[in-house]
Amino acid sequence: MAAKKKQRARAPAPKPGSRKKSVGPRESRAPKKAPAALPRKSGRSAPSPAKAAPPARHVSRTAGDPSAAAHWPVYTVLGEGTSQKASPSKLGIEPATLLRMYETMVLLRTLDAKMLLLQRQGRIGFWGPIRGQEAATIGSCAAFEDRDWILPALREAGAAIYRGFSLTEMVSQCLGNSGDKTQGRQMPCHYTFKAKNYVAMSSVIGTQIPHAVGVAMAAKIRKDPVVAAGYLGDGATSSTDYHAAMNFAAVYQAPVVIICQNNQWAISVPLCKQTATATIAQKAVAYGMEGVRVDGNDLLAVYLATKRAVEKARRGDGPTFLELLTYRVLGHSSSDDPTRYRDPKEVKYWEDRDPIDRCRAYLERVGLWNAEKEEELDGALNARIATAIREAEAMAPVPAESLIQDVYHTPTASQREMLARTLQDL
Repeated sequence: MAAKKKQRARAPAPKPGSRKKSVGPRESRAPKKAPAALPRKSGRSAPSPAKAAPPARHVSRTAGDPSAAAHWPVYTVLGEGTSQKASPSKLGIEPATLLRMYETMVLLRTLDAKMLLLQRQGRIGFWGPIRGQEAATIGSCAAFEDRDWILPALREAGAAIYRGFSLTEMVSQCLGNSGDKTQGRQMPCHYTFKAKNYVAMSSVIGTQIPHAVGVAMAAKIRKDPVVAAGYLGDGATSSTDYHAAMNFAAVYQAPVVIICQNNQWAISVPLCKQTATATIAQKAVAYGMEGVRVDGNDLLAVYLATKRAVEKARRGDGPTFLELLTYRVLGHSSSDDPTRYRDPKEVKYWEDRDPIDRCRAYLERVGLWNAEKEEELDGALNARIATAIREAEAMAPVPAESLIQDVYHTPTASQREMLARTLQDL
């Protein structure tokens, strides 16, 4: 049998004052010292070494070249322990922005629990949970301006909520009633928010990435100073659309940030069966693009890394590819049972690095949060979600006439005839 060749990606030039952090099973085998992708912030001490995560079922820890991860250290601000005590302002984050991000993360966590309960009760048919990925979604979307475009994958609904998307409309979309702007024609959890440049999700893997690059290329041609965000999961890096989009983005220096939420699993397919490379970020090098790895469960790190990439794109300095290391704690959807293919020890490893717990602990250390505020927030969010559910469930069904609307400007005779036969059969 021919010997397998090791694959190494050429690393970007290291920056002064940088450092690395180890996260998860693949990184645990990397050398202890390595340059970081972003400059170190003041007021930080080195985090305690991360414990290696146990291998998941069916996962080979020797896939790819683990030593290549040394060239792609993970950017973090909070680290593993309680060392980070610098104020948000010193780190480059407005306290009000940080609190808004934290409260939105808690809202998403609370909404997840409520909507999964509705699905189990048969009141909605489907739900795609985000638990564990709140920091990756909210930290990244908050770094963009409202004029910027967001082209989501599957778990970025929090970006729409952060921009003001109505919870009542969100629940209505899952119900497919008259409160749903897509008139019940779209899959549940596939929202659109035209008013704030949040494009409808698609369940087709990877198709949104060329769209994001196309939006950015159009903005550049029109000299419109907006930036596009193209989200994807680790599984989408195996799609042809991903490779086409990366190439176009780099060649045309499009003002786009391509954000991979690497949650370790594409439904039941583990990362090591998705790629032979030690990291996803290193794929950017082949296209002539900067790639950065970020601790996706560190809200502050995600925000700062994305903000830097957005500012770079807006200046006209080209695209950036971000690999956000995070974890999908629950199933791929309400139809999935992850206990059939994942080791519970792996889940526990990531639950110990919960993004909300880490952010809350930091906020308490710097005097921005306490138990009383947490209790008040919990009550307010539960009331807000209960109201949204009550309002959505009270809305009427989608009118039958909508079956022939939005196809032609004026419905044709054959369409009207088909509608009449359908109404007779009801």
